[in-house]
Amino acid sequence: MVSNIKNYMAELGSKARRASRKMASASTQQKNQTLFAIAKHLELQSEALLNANKKDMNAGVEKGLDAALLDRLELTPARIDSMIEGLKQVASLSDPIGEINGMKYMPSGIQVGKMRVPLGVIGIIYESRPNVTIDAASLCLKSGNATILRGGSEALHSNQAIAACIYAGLEEIGMPLDAVQVVSTTDREAVGELITMPEFVDVIIPRGGKGLIERISRDAKVPVIKHLDGICHVYVDDRGDLEKAAKVAFNAKTQRYGTCCTMETLLVHEAVAADLLPSLAALYQEQNVELRGCPKTIAAIAGAVEGVIAATEEDWSTEYLAPVLSIKCVDSMDTAIEHINQYGSHHTDSIITEDYTRSRQFITEVDSSSVMVNVSTRFADGFEYGLGAEIGVSTDKIHVRGPVGLEGLTSEKYVVLGDGHIRQ
Repeated sequence: MVSNIKNYMAELGSKARRASRKMASASTQQKNQTLFAIAKHLELQSEALLNANKKDMNAGVEKGLDAALLDRLELTPARIDSMIEGLKQVASLSDPIGEINGMKYMPSGIQVGKMRVPLGVIGIIYESRPNVTIDAASLCLKSGNATILRGGSEALHSNQAIAACIYAGLEEIGMPLDAVQVVSTTDREAVGELITMPEFVDVIIPRGGKGLIERISRDAKVPVIKHLDGICHVYVDDRGDLEKAAKVAFNAKTQRYGTCCTMETLLVHEAVAADLLPSLAALYQEQNVELRGCPKTIAAIAGAVEGVIAATEEDWSTEYLAPVLSIKCVDSMDTAIEHINQYGSHHTDSIITEDYTRSRQFITEVDSSSVMVNVSTRFADGFEYGLGAEIGVSTDKIHVRGPVGLEGLTSEKYVVLGDGHIRQ
């Protein structure tokens, strides 16, 4: 039990700052060995992780957590394997720290370039998903940062079990144990302290519900990398392959409901609505997906399935994170783009088309962090982008956008080389 939250968080911050200086000079070999050691301990302790997670799941059911939240909370053998694979992939990635780019001679004779460096101390606040503890720790370690992790109260047992594996790996390789610190209290005051410690923390990355992120964005005294919603779209063009369209639209919604890159609104060109929507709606109905449609959508589906709800204005700007899908028929790609830019969250949007010119226009004019052609929006994460893992998805335009991997956790400083040069 932590009696004084302010002092406790200040102590974590001070330790993290000291550890960050050691991490900045750690070799690539040391960092990679640490990641492999953590992976080994996760594998050895997989049964303990599942048992700890079972406590959280049982408590979540008793508290009445909804299905989407329980899905994000659950650890399975497959998800533990994915965490282990993520660690190994991050270890295999090129280390960005110390890279010097753009070195060139100036008229004065000096050489000027930029070196990639860690951000320093990264505070990460997240809800539900215990796998974030590993994703965040691995990316921060590989990028030479220290991190303070504050997971959700609903995942306390899972996060502490994962933290034990991280500490075991750090200790085995002789890395600073304070390079990764998992906040042990569920007191919400800890979040308030973490986001207002600029003397210790260089950036905050929140992962969670809109309410959490809005609060952090409003109250933080530290720069924030964030996204508020994942209102993602698939637009089926009248020049799209309808077989591809059905496959992509079905996967984008049903592969997993509780993620920020799950499709929440399907836009269909009205010229192909009658050919696509009846069979696609039937597939959704088999998965118990609730459909909410515009009048043209309801007319196109009539006779194929029952129970389609009339969509409201609010539906177009709602992130369901559940088996609910809004569908709208549009008269052109321009209308689809306008809808996406108005109602979307600038996260991930995809077009299904065989027309090269239209695909180029779509990726140019849709203002989102990931824009796709003939691809399910569910690919919009760090693992699928070759980042090994991700620490979050940013819909900001500064300092990083899209899935945040290693490079997103670094900055650059100027390096100037000379040989006794003086300014005239």
